[in-house]
Amino acid sequence: MPSEQENISVHAEPSTRSSCLEDGLSEQLQATIFRCSKLRGSLRPVTLKFEDVAYSIKLPKTGGICFGSTDSKPDRVVLNGVSGIVRPGELLAMLGPSGSGKTTLLTALAGRLPGKVSGTITYNGQPFSGSIKRKTGFLTQDDVLYPHLTVLETLTYTALLRLPKNLTRAEKVEQAELVILELGLTRCRNSVVGGVLLRGISGGERKRVSIGQEMLVNPSLLLLDEPTSGLDSTTAQRIVATLQGLARGGRTVVTTIHQPSSRLYWMFDKLVVLTDGYPIYSGAASRAMEYFGSVGYVPRVDLVNPADFLLDLANGVGPDTKEGDRYDNHGRSESDDKNSMKQFLISSYKKNLNDVLKAEIRGNCGDQNASLPPTSSIKSSHEQQWTTTWCEQFKVLLVRGLKERRHESYSGLRVFQSLSVSILSGLLWWHSNPLHIQDQMGLLFFFSTFWGFFPMFNAIFAFPQERAMLMKERSSGMYRLSSYYFARMAGDLPMELVLPTIFVAITYWMGGLKPLPINFVLTLLIILYNVLVSQGLGLALGAILMEVKQATTLASVLMLVFLLAGGYYIQHIPPFIAWIKYISFSYYCYKLLIGVQYTEDNYYDCEFGQHHCKTLEFPGIKHLGLNNMGFNVAALGVMLVGYRFMAYVALRVRQH
Repeated sequence: MPSEQENISVHAEPSTRSSCLEDGLSEQLQATIFRCSKLRGSLRPVTLKFEDVAYSIKLPKTGGICFGSTDSKPDRVVLNGVSGIVRPGELLAMLGPSGSGKTTLLTALAGRLPGKVSGTITYNGQPFSGSIKRKTGFLTQDDVLYPHLTVLETLTYTALLRLPKNLTRAEKVEQAELVILELGLTRCRNSVVGGVLLRGISGGERKRVSIGQEMLVNPSLLLLDEPTSGLDSTTAQRIVATLQGLARGGRTVVTTIHQPSSRLYWMFDKLVVLTDGYPIYSGAASRAMEYFGSVGYVPRVDLVNPADFLLDLANGVGPDTKEGDRYDNHGRSESDDKNSMKQFLISSYKKNLNDVLKAEIRGNCGDQNASLPPTSSIKSSHEQQWTTTWCEQFKVLLVRGLKERRHESYSGLRVFQSLSVSILSGLLWWHSNPLHIQDQMGLLFFFSTFWGFFPMFNAIFAFPQERAMLMKERSSGMYRLSSYYFARMAGDLPMELVLPTIFVAITYWMGGLKPLPINFVLTLLIILYNVLVSQGLGLALGAILMEVKQATTLASVLMLVFLLAGGYYIQHIPPFIAWIKYISFSYYCYKLLIGVQYTEDNYYDCEFGQHHCKTLEFPGIKHLGLNNMGFNVAALGVMLVGYRFMAYVALRVRQH
């Protein structure tokens, strides 16, 4: 009835309210739920239709010039002619063996599939748009969560980023509390999520947290990729029961599932069965067995789980087929039998179901109550694209990043590493004699190399480690890339600058360098400048390659080249390769450190015991050329901005 569906809202969800009341919640808690439910606003139903969806990928060329062949392989068909319809209040499951195209189809329905998808996919008769995207929840198979944040922190930060700006911070926090109550996460609300290397909440609770992140925006359409993967049967049933309750509240829920139990199967309203990208059934789950019986595949009388029967059919295994038989009486191989059976099921689908399903998809019955406004009224301007302001995004991402990475930035291992190296180097250069110029130059060069190598290799891991999270959140439109990037830069600064400050404060005075405050301060500023430049290079390498092993290998080669051309090991570089030193930040940092430490009034101990040789006449210093320190500062400044700009551009390109 149109009038009822138009007024569907979250606080009217029968399954959610009954579950809360059955748990014996207090009246005050129920009032909180009701208040937070009103904050979500009305739920606008979405009818999802997809007709003749097809998708293929290009395979790389075979052979090559050396083999005399550059023929390209035919495109691999991932999806072909898949159709279906799912309405508000229905739970649709996609069933099929691994590689059948379930995830690809789900990703296409979510509007996140790269490349060209043929066919028609509509949401209340409209194509995919920004307004649909903001009301769509998409859950990948892997739970992409920050391991060191608690359940409450995870949902709160998501609420602050995804909920509209017209809600106050307190209202957004209340919304996160409501989701915790709805999904039964109260017991673990203050527990860390955990991960591979950190013990946290259980797998089922992690899955519910992931669902909760999508539930915060009160999605009209919820798409989930194998939400029961890796869970025991009881936990899997709870997850599917949760999805069924969400669907009964007026949402359209679509999920892929690999091997459901019989209890899970009967929770589904509709079913799409795929084999090798082709549909063999699309319709009501309760009528699937009847359909396959009508085309000649009657299940055994002892069958308990219908899903097992359907998966066998999708794999080309009939109810009377024996898996152990390699050849039948006619000498055909088992694979031939499977392929012929699959082809029969595909043709049966086209003959018996395809036309009826298309007629249902193209009909308007039942959809008048769920129509979107005309396309012209859909808001799509740049200002209306984001639910929160840039400053709010920056602030939330900065605080979240500091909390998540505090264990890494302020780890005892990093502090111990810096302190131990600083004390050891201070002892090795203990009160070095200013007359022994070569020793002090070695210490200054060590400053530039260590604080070029250390920050760069730490920064390489930044973006590759957060790649999955960045892709997930950016695809959901949670924040601008620029706000994330600057929040990441600002969050890394405290520890990146504190450690070198402690290092220089210890080693400078122990090493016997010029004991004047101004020289110490200038040396410290140069080292911090060098740290920021080397960190920028590490960020750029990580963002461009997005592969830690490749980035660290390339960084090792670059750092070796920069060190060799840094002006300490080699003074007379051949002209044809001398340009390398001008792209080495170690070269400019070393020149600045030398320029700060030595002036015309300094002398060193030269040959035959003479002590009146000017320091600036020392061959290693004279060759550097210290007459233009401003150019060195500017060169490092260009690198500082250039490397970070390269990292941002690389991230921007990768998201498209």
